[in-house]
Amino acid sequence: MAEGARARGPRGCRDRDGPAGGAGRGFSTMLSSVPLQMLFCLSGTYYALYFLATLLMITYKSQVFSCPHHYLVLDLALLFLMGILEAVRLYLGTRGNLTEAERPLAASLVLTAGTTLLSAYFLLWQTLVLWADWALSATLLALHGLEAVLQVVAIAAFTR
Repeated sequence: MAEGARARGPRGCRDRDGPAGGAGRGFSTMLSSVPLQMLFCLSGTYYALYFLATLLMITYKSQVFSCPHHYLVLDLALLFLMGILEAVRLYLGTRGNLTEAERPLAASLVLTAGTTLLSAYFLLWQTLVLWADWALSATLLALHGLEAVLQVVAIAAFTR
């Protein structure tokens, strides 16, 4: 009897003949995007590196170059604002993708646009732009662009 229960599968599983799936339904369709989820994980890891590297470079610029301190304070404030927006963006994006919900994923897409603008600031309009700033920000912009495309595709799949 135990073997018969084991061969049948767990109770309540939607892709088996359990009570939640019902007879004749077959396998459930999963719409969440695995590449998008992997990109969220990669982006979170990369942003932690980006944040630390940019913070160290701002410290370096304040020590080596003669910059007005209010510009460096602006750069620091925007970096911390970007960190907060990035954390919220990744949380909403991951939540929206895994629960197949359009609203959190759309909110994450809007925040992606905001963090993309801040990343463009650090790429182009920062007080002093070093080569390392340019390389880190360009990579972050590429990740944001790829995420935005995959988010639009996932939202389109969820609304269908």
